[in-house]
Amino acid sequence: MTEATVSTTAYNLATLLEHSAETYPDREAIVLGDTRLTYAQVNRAANQVANLLVERGIEHGDKVALSCANLPYFTIAYYGILKAGATVVPLNVLLKAREVAYHLGDAEAKAYLCFEGTAELPIGREGYAGFQQAENCDSFFLITVDPAAASPIEGAETFGSALAGKPTTFDTVATDEDDTAVILYTSGTTGQPKGAELRHRNMRDNALAGRDLFGADAEHPDTYLCVLPLFHSFGQTVIQNGAFAFGGTVVMLPRFDAQQALAAMGKEEVTFFAGVPTMYWGLLGALDASVDVDRLARNLRIAAAGGSALPVEVHKDFQKKFGVTILEGYGLSETSPVASFSPHGEPVRVGSIGHPIPGVEMKLLQADSWDEAPEGEVGEIAIKGHNIMKGYYNRPDATDEAIRDGWFRSGDLGRRDEDGWYYIVDRSKDMIIRGGYNVYPREIEEVLLTHPDVSLAAVIGVPHESHGEEIKAVVIRNPGATVTEEELVAWGKEQMASYKYPRIVQFVDALPMTATGKILKRELA
Repeated sequence: MTEATVSTTAYNLATLLEHSAETYPDREAIVLGDTRLTYAQVNRAANQVANLLVERGIEHGDKVALSCANLPYFTIAYYGILKAGATVVPLNVLLKAREVAYHLGDAEAKAYLCFEGTAELPIGREGYAGFQQAENCDSFFLITVDPAAASPIEGAETFGSALAGKPTTFDTVATDEDDTAVILYTSGTTGQPKGAELRHRNMRDNALAGRDLFGADAEHPDTYLCVLPLFHSFGQTVIQNGAFAFGGTVVMLPRFDAQQALAAMGKEEVTFFAGVPTMYWGLLGALDASVDVDRLARNLRIAAAGGSALPVEVHKDFQKKFGVTILEGYGLSETSPVASFSPHGEPVRVGSIGHPIPGVEMKLLQADSWDEAPEGEVGEIAIKGHNIMKGYYNRPDATDEAIRDGWFRSGDLGRRDEDGWYYIVDRSKDMIIRGGYNVYPREIEEVLLTHPDVSLAAVIGVPHESHGEEIKAVVIRNPGATVTEEELVAWGKEQMASYKYPRIVQFVDALPMTATGKILKRELA
């Protein structure tokens, strides 16, 4: 075995926590309301989790699933699983029992840690039912708010009782940098969700990229507001792992609420906010006379956006009110996730996702081909570098379809300017073909958002007898707005080419969204 492949604790992703716990033991790592945990406390608790898992038979390379909202338990369990040499399989907290069973079986999970949830979101009840349906998953631990309380689910062992008396020290299991640290399940827009295997080095290098991308500095640590779900790659890497890599403080909110987010930003003097576009839209909509925007702006150093395209109007409005330019980035679960970013300190090009981060390459491919698209034309974004997943777990055919010679096909359509900055045009699957013309929904949405009565819009294609597809806009109006469907159609006709403007408009009070804040266009369709 060569030196480059020798297993070592230095490659384990959990060393991000361990290094900060050793260097800054008394620095606050996690804040949740009145709960404040130091790095030393988080590390000791994670050691207890590792001891528990090893005691229950978890070995190097085993998979351990985790369902938990944005709570300290998630981070403690996450790093504890890694310390034990196992692979973390974070699950969406909205999954029902049947879906939980599928994920546990597909990932071949040996153990499952699940938060009890609430009456409105009974994560624990669904999780335990899914565990009982799954094969070969041996252990279930119910994470309760009160570790000393009896289990509210008959037959389930509480996490608190299982951890009681476990040692707070643990020798982290040596791992290879190419071992799988995390399996992140894709959203499954087509077919069953697939598990993207991410190596320790994929996740570690992506977290450490914060030094170049955001100017992260452990001597002047940031305070991060964590509203992105931690089970998703964006929240995990950019917020949790990114903060822990540089001794930052993570202020958690179990779910995104714009007013609570603004209050937490003021109380905790948040310097780093990352969110998907709908979160920025929500923050802007929640501003009123009670919010001291000037104070928030004085503290806020970085505003980062990803997950989906940020509307230009939202970008401009946020910059006007907060005095901070949103830095857009781009990535997927399969890319750990960050692939490109608008670097801190460089002039921002509104609407651009920046250029590839250090160590990563991007190019544009022709449709249904691995050949590069002609210069200046729209193509499918392909990515290569240290951030690319190992593959889809137990799906060699799907892996071969997505990756060739180290290049990963994203499924997203983009263009590149003369300076190498990239711009998302749309998802290839979202593109509408109307009467033989390619129509990109994002372009239409951007135009609709310039109408004074439009707050948010989603554009989809619907079947049409003669044109193949017709363009439909599903719109949320601003409070007090009076524009009618017919008036918005007529306005769109004046603003856009004849093949582009939406002939159908539907007004709604809310748009369906995923747990990560992305608009679910397939439900609209």
